[in-house]
Amino acid sequence: MWGKILGALFGLALLKVPGLIIGVLVGHWFDRAFKQQFEANGGFNALFTDTLDEQGLFRYTTFATMGHIAKATGVVTSAHIQQATQYMAQLGLSASQQKEAQAAFRDGKAVNFPLRPQLQKFYQTYRRRKDVLQLFLEIQLSIACVNGQMTNAQYSLLQQVAGYLNFSALQLDRLMQAYQAQHRFSGRSHSSSAADNLADAYKSLGVTEVVTDAELKKAYRKLMAQHHPDKLMAQGVPAEMLDLAKTRTQDIQAAYELIKQRRSRS
Repeated sequence: MWGKILGALFGLALLKVPGLIIGVLVGHWFDRAFKQQFEANGGFNALFTDTLDEQGLFRYTTFATMGHIAKATGVVTSAHIQQATQYMAQLGLSASQQKEAQAAFRDGKAVNFPLRPQLQKFYQTYRRRKDVLQLFLEIQLSIACVNGQMTNAQYSLLQQVAGYLNFSALQLDRLMQAYQAQHRFSGRSHSSSAADNLADAYKSLGVTEVVTDAELKKAYRKLMAQHHPDKLMAQGVPAEMLDLAKTRTQDIQAAYELIKQRRSRS
């Protein structure tokens, strides 16, 4: 509203009636753009929400859900515990934060853990921040795909988690395919098949080998924007978890550069 009012006043002062009309149109465009950005950042709820509470919710829900997915195999394996521990080490958590994360992981392993209410609370807090929800889901994929293996029970549970966060089954499958391809791509040795590396580079960016250069660049930029640490931090992701986003952007960059090199040779 203020955009239209200010635009009308400035337009009227500069160009009289024609300026008034132009000012209202420009102000309307400004109001619309501002509204979209405001809602994307959480709307009025974000103004009255304690950022520390949001970050605590993100931390707890992340590790509790990891514990629940790990337990879906029937027993939490040493590989699952190692994966969770590696995350804690990678995040550089303080001693007290590590204890909180470990407690959340134990809570999640409980048979009666209230997964749905916990994720509903999480979704209500971050529902207008899709990139944050996607990062959360990618973290859960990492615990489900330990050693490249996922049980049917874990996949079924991941579908539930995705559903609670308003992701479709198709969106989950695409994320899972991209994650698995990226995991293979970043974990391969230099002696691995060049064809396999290139195929997984494409898959990790969510595109096929027949994509045009323009479409490739668009997909790359979209992924980089979704995982940009500064953007995610502004949207409520705890600072210590931004290393995950940084690693993801580095992997995206590496895949994109490999594809560009191969295309330049052909």
